[in-house]
Amino acid sequence: MPGPLAGIRVLDLTTVLVGPYCTQLLAEMGAEVTKVESPEGDMVRLIGPGRSPRMGGMFLTINRGKRSLVLDLKRPEARGVLLRLAGAADVLVTNIRPAAMARLGLDYPALRAVNPRLVYAAVVGYAQAGPYAPRPAYDDLMQGAAGIAHLQSRTGDGTPRYAPLAMADRITGLAAMGAINAALLHRERSGEGQQVEVPMFETMLNFVLGDHLGGKAFDPPLDAGGYGRLLSPDRRPYQTRDGHICTMIYNDRQWRSFCAAVGWPDLVSTDPRFASHATRTQHIDAVLAMLAEEFRRRTTAEWMELLTAADLPVTPVHTLDTVFEDPHLQATGFFSEEEHPSEGRLTRMAVPFTFSSSPTGERAPAPRLGEHSEAILREAGYAEAEIAALREAGAIG
Repeated sequence: MPGPLAGIRVLDLTTVLVGPYCTQLLAEMGAEVTKVESPEGDMVRLIGPGRSPRMGGMFLTINRGKRSLVLDLKRPEARGVLLRLAGAADVLVTNIRPAAMARLGLDYPALRAVNPRLVYAAVVGYAQAGPYAPRPAYDDLMQGAAGIAHLQSRTGDGTPRYAPLAMADRITGLAAMGAINAALLHRERSGEGQQVEVPMFETMLNFVLGDHLGGKAFDPPLDAGGYGRLLSPDRRPYQTRDGHICTMIYNDRQWRSFCAAVGWPDLVSTDPRFASHATRTQHIDAVLAMLAEEFRRRTTAEWMELLTAADLPVTPVHTLDTVFEDPHLQATGFFSEEEHPSEGRLTRMAVPFTFSSSPTGERAPAPRLGEHSEAILREAGYAEAEIAALREAGAIG
């Protein structure tokens, strides 16, 4: 397969979203990803809508480019298969809790014994050096623990809320992908594999506090923390005369351009609150409230034309329908159609990054449960009689 990770073999022992998102990114960069599933399959297969059992829409969007091997890892025969595959792999990714991996005899020491060059990436809920190490973790929990739900309460009616997307899963998945690539680079230089630990809690806290540590970065603290612009209740798409629009009048040049475009030429010099980026940040609620009042005076189309002409950042507020009509995405081919062998015609998204010297190519659609089990075993050197014996023992499916 083309791409910068062509030739890299990945064993994917992950479920739900955080791990599968990481391994799909690896697959989209050219890695050969074998998704190892239990006989029941990844539970995300059950999240509808879908046309066939265990082929839900969410599963199809985060498991493209992978092959599916069913192993019942509670059976010793299946563990033997995994160890054999690990001997030829470059990366193993798991979000199974470490204690369970140890009980299965599949922790890092066991895998290192069969392949010292293996990069063993464990995506965990919490750093394993702390008392939370054994706890299970999901996206909702991480949004709460990292302060996202609390910060949401400061922008509205005081009620903590989750962001309406699995952002902790996907952000941690991105972080894991980066850490794996860094470990592969280290192996390229040194010849040695290693264990990589990517905890959701610490990853998300680092992500959130990058914006909201604020005055708490100082000792003693200079304020209660939180970035005022992001927490302002008026930080939202602006209501226009006939809809909504997104813009951000941010730096001093943009502010002067906006004032000139709407007929506020003297505002910067006459009102010290609006004189600079620093003073506007201090008075962000007043700034956003005044902008909100102004945006109601024109239609969305009028604002799009005016702000674009002034070279100011602007975009429409897309819905899950209108985003497919976006002319930029149509021009870049972000959305396309694919034919799945069992699910029919699907809409797929393009790989979101490009490489000038190692471009990515076509990826196979998401696999049916156990679709490639026998082919993978044959490639690993198993004879037909051995495969039949493994199936008879219930080790593969």
